[in-house]
Amino acid sequence: MQLRILISIFLLVLNFHAFGQYSISGTIDSAIDQLPIANAEVYNITLSTSVKTNENGEYIFQNLPAGTYTIAAFAFAFDVFEVSKEIDTNTRLNFELQPLGESLSEVVITKRKERIFALKQLRDVEGTAIYAGKKSEVVVVDNLTVNLASGNARQIYAQVMGLNIYENNDAGLQLNIGARGLNPNRTANFNTRQNGYDISADVLGYPESYYTPPAEALEEIQIVRGAASLQYGTQFGGLINFKLKQPNPNKKIEWISRQSVGSYDLFTSFNSVSGTVGKFSYYAFGNYKNGNDFRPNSQFESFTGFAHLGYQFSEKTKAVFEFSSLNYLAQQPGGLTDAQFEEDPSFSNRTRNWFEVDWKLYALKLTHDFSTKTRASLNIFALDASRESVGFRENRVSQVDDLEAPRELIVGAFKNWGAEGRFLTEYSLFDMQTTALLGAKFYQSNNVSQQGPGTTNSDADFNFALDEFPDYERQNQFTFPNTNIALFGEQIFNIAEGFKVTPGARFEYINTNAEGFYKNINLDNAGNPILNETIEENRNFERNFLLLGLGISYDASRSMEFYGNVSQNYRSVTFDDIRVDNPSLIIDENIRDENGYTFDIGTRGTFRRLVRYDIGAFLLSYTDRLGVVGQGLDLFRSNIGDAVSYGIESFVDWNINETFFKKEDYKFNLFSNLSITESEYIRSDFNNVTGNKVEFIPLVNFKTGMSFGYKNFLGSIQYTYLSSQFTDASNAERDFTLPSGIVGEIPAYGILDASFQYTYNQFTLETGVNNVLNNSYFTRRATGYPGPGIIPSQPRTFYALLEFRL
Repeated sequence: MQLRILISIFLLVLNFHAFGQYSISGTIDSAIDQLPIANAEVYNITLSTSVKTNENGEYIFQNLPAGTYTIAAFAFAFDVFEVSKEIDTNTRLNFELQPLGESLSEVVITKRKERIFALKQLRDVEGTAIYAGKKSEVVVVDNLTVNLASGNARQIYAQVMGLNIYENNDAGLQLNIGARGLNPNRTANFNTRQNGYDISADVLGYPESYYTPPAEALEEIQIVRGAASLQYGTQFGGLINFKLKQPNPNKKIEWISRQSVGSYDLFTSFNSVSGTVGKFSYYAFGNYKNGNDFRPNSQFESFTGFAHLGYQFSEKTKAVFEFSSLNYLAQQPGGLTDAQFEEDPSFSNRTRNWFEVDWKLYALKLTHDFSTKTRASLNIFALDASRESVGFRENRVSQVDDLEAPRELIVGAFKNWGAEGRFLTEYSLFDMQTTALLGAKFYQSNNVSQQGPGTTNSDADFNFALDEFPDYERQNQFTFPNTNIALFGEQIFNIAEGFKVTPGARFEYINTNAEGFYKNINLDNAGNPILNETIEENRNFERNFLLLGLGISYDASRSMEFYGNVSQNYRSVTFDDIRVDNPSLIIDENIRDENGYTFDIGTRGTFRRLVRYDIGAFLLSYTDRLGVVGQGLDLFRSNIGDAVSYGIESFVDWNINETFFKKEDYKFNLFSNLSITESEYIRSDFNNVTGNKVEFIPLVNFKTGMSFGYKNFLGSIQYTYLSSQFTDASNAERDFTLPSGIVGEIPAYGILDASFQYTYNQFTLETGVNNVLNNSYFTRRATGYPGPGIIPSQPRTFYALLEFRL
């Protein structure tokens, strides 16, 4: 039925008359020596789109209907040049930029870039990807005045609509975000990428992201909602792509050093080098973090390294190799019951719980432009990683750890590789300008998981103690060889002036396997074994399916766009989740994949270049939604039933200074980010679930704030409010008598943050306060690590940072 509807719409829109499409191209040179300026930003103010020049200073805007356009060019240390031009044919516009005659303040440069160049959504076509008609948002990290050093996600993602964030209190080492009712745990409901390639443990078998690049290394964070499933994979959440900073094209060497200190012994050090020498370019950084949480037993230490090496073989062909590494060790203070949290949120009765991550990513990317209208890319990537956790994690959170008993040890090793090729071309079809994308992906993984007794030590000892404790109850060992082959395609049809239709499809072949054994051990009341048997298991789950989608966008004016899209989604059950024995979680043996679709509709644009906005509505529908239901002190994980979540999301950013004062040395913006979300289980085989709210959905998700500045001084104040939300499908409320903190709602909370920055020559000083009002709150109830139980968020904290550039 869905296929027939999409085909009918597609054939209908093909009957519209097509209008002519043209291009604007040219070069950006220095007015002093007439040399080309690489990496200059050229902005189509009329359409709020931009491109960057290549190493020869060349740029091009394509697929433009006839009309008058205002084009601006900008490069660091050069003045802005702006011109209006009426076009009814392919047009060349060359710019010569004048160097700045005076040293402008940092706030003036920031204000110029933010007013003209900061995009809040992706362009219709970027590289070899299509985003026309999709709900997309871009966080331009350089335009933020927030706590980047400790990766405060609440601040960094404040302008992204509808996000629900778990706070880990680990200086941003792991990102936990969800949206529209998707569990935030390790961002597992998004396809998570870095510079376009996968970075999670296993895209299908175990899609959790233990590695997150440091915020100080990011240029942009690109977020595309559920319609991204056609190009990037099956996840309901969509895509999150961390775009790292690129090599400086104008210097042979650039060095940036950022050192920060904060509350609870926090110390971070970020150092990067970057440059371009002829056809060779490079960017590398090292990031060290060390500190404690506000609770005892919570120390952590990490080092993240990255290297980007690029070589421009010709004007049309480029190769890039990238390597990323994360080593992270943390002691975990465990979770709390509701009663413990209310009495003392800084309490910890877990002294032997540890967690370690070792992550290595490799990527090789080749790009080639066959012409100005046809280009291709190939990404080859691999992961060699492990994560280990050891500790006492019984679901009776108030239970004291028996220091003579073995700790539970879980070790996971992830080895996978993949290749993704894309081919994008622009051509005329029935006198209609068309952009077509074809792609293919191959992905193979061979992960290993082992669970059993650890030592009785209290340190970070990740060795199994099988000989000493052969009758330990939770033991298993599995390998998970998985194979995924995908073919996808999308096309942009310019049906009429300003009206685009983008149909797409993705074919998926998935073969998931689980090979290994688990122990079935029964003990008597004295703790002696009465049964100890090994059960071999070899499971194979092979499936293939087709996902369809359709996007529509209409430019009602040069500053207002209406958009809408519908896309099918799919999420597979992970064997690793099923086979890891969790004392807090009972798994349904008949658990199966979930599927559904995402629908978005809205309008976005600018008003007189003073107000940016994106206002829309969404519907997320699940069939056989995976979730949990409370059963006494435990949770039961299964396909709970069919559910929907729907709501309104709005973002408005108002430039107060340009509206009223127009002061060159001042900056003053206000933003509002409001999501109202409803949800309901519309069918369930479980008692007392139908009609309930869906988990992880606050009715009100509100962020607001202001950014301000005078000359070299910048500041921001942000306020975050989330209403209460349930954590299981039975909608259990808080119970202060239970010895477990894994069941119950998360109460509403509101948090105020403030950050400030001052620049003098090559030095920048940053400081700020997080949780200014010192509220006591929590954002998650963990079922496993780092709990189980309530994980309290941090009270008021301070930070200070000094940056030096050379």
